Amino acid sequence: MKDIEEITQELLKFRNERDWQQFHNPKDLALAINVEAGELLELFLWKNSENANTEKIKEELADVFAYAFLLAEKYKLDVKEIVLDKISKNGEKYPIEKAKGTAKKYDEL
Repeated sequence: MKDIEEITQELLKFRNERDWQQFHNPKDLALAINVEAGELLELFLWKNSENANTEKIKEELADVFAYAFLLAEKYKLDVKEIVLDKISKNGEKYPIEKAKGTAKKYDEL
């Protein structure tokens, strides 16, 4: 948790020093996540995943994380808590005995 808080504080400091908080409303942060996820996806376009540029993947993934952390901070959400809660919910939807080794959606198991 300390790492996530440290990252979030650094993001806020970076943002605030540039007076960018005025642009970081929830809608635009959500849109930014989508844009950056698209840029991440583009790195895999027309190639095998092993041929994707790892350095560029790191940069785009960092952008996705950064906007996600800022959006979580905007709503005062605990990143660790919401991710662990989601894993727990997914565990209920995808029990090991039904989901192991299959890519079927929970309502098809």
